[in-house]
Amino acid sequence: MTDPSHLQSANRRLSLRLMVVVVAMFGFGYTILPLLYDAVCELTGLGGKPAVAAESRLSGREDTERLVTVQFLGTVNSSLPWEVRPTVTEMRVNPGRVYDATYFARNLSRKGTTGTATPNITPSKAAIYFTKTECFCFSVQQFDGGEGREMPLRFVVGAGLPPDVRTITLSYTFFNAEARS
Repeated sequence: MTDPSHLQSANRRLSLRLMVVVVAMFGFGYTILPLLYDAVCELTGLGGKPAVAAESRLSGREDTERLVTVQFLGTVNSSLPWEVRPTVTEMRVNPGRVYDATYFARNLSRKGTTGTATPNITPSKAAIYFTKTECFCFSVQQFDGGEGREMPLRFVVGAGLPPDVRTITLSYTFFNAEARS
């Protein structure tokens, strides 16, 4: 006959181990899901995430007969003491041609901060045709207290963009990278 106190102790240890496994699985899923979502969205253009490509992989086919308006927006999450704005609010572009634009950001605090930008494209069906080859959003941005600078963006709107899309809006939301990690 087994000792009931020994059985209770074994059950408690097993329950504790199972709870640790459940918490670890939840933590892993919580950590990996946003990364997978971002990867799928960037590759497919779903969720308004623009595609990313090396400039050498672009088709080079330019549609000189068509002009599309690209609007630029920038917002900052309240936990980041920055001001951010595009240096131009819109451009008229030929699909298939590579263009350069910049955003200006300034750290309004006295201490250094690190920020990261999340892009979004509207209308969402245009996201798969909007490709960035260089972007400040590819990495975190570190600013000293009071520092301001222009940040580059190089992009192309694909020549296959549906004809009913005449305006594309590229917006960036900047977040405190230290608070997100």
